[in-house]
Amino acid sequence: MIARRTLIRLAIAAIAGIGAIGGVLYWRHDAPPRIDPDDKTQVAQGQSVYAAQCARCHGANLEGQPNWQERLANGRLPAPPHDASGHTWHHPDAQLFGITKKGLGPYAPTGYQSDMPAFEGVLSDEQIAAVLAYIKSKWPTDVRERQARLNEQAGGP
Repeated sequence: MIARRTLIRLAIAAIAGIGAIGGVLYWRHDAPPRIDPDDKTQVAQGQSVYAAQCARCHGANLEGQPNWQERLANGRLPAPPHDASGHTWHHPDAQLFGITKKGLGPYAPTGYQSDMPAFEGVLSDEQIAAVLAYIKSKWPTDVRERQARLNEQAGGP
């Protein structure tokens, strides 16, 4: 009977191990790609994608739309700047990636409406990460350091 107990324990340990590995693989699959504002290749790709997909709303120089903190007649807010004067850097990378990919819906209060589209199916995960690397590359060092601390607090890279 000792052998049966040992087999049961081994089976339980194996199932737990498989579950843990599955959880890690799922987390890795769900994690955004690397966003590196010091990677010149990624930043150059991001600049190109930003110009084609983001600049019409957020400005060619990341300046956002005028009066971006004042609601429009339809109740929505204009597109915010992505430079240091905006609030983009107040969010960790995973949230910025998610907002860009899925839209504001999952991150905003219930009923909040925005003109920000979801880019899932339009941009690849790597393109989204490149755009974020480009945006971050334009922030001053102190803003980049503050946003890096937010990433650490959020459990990011």
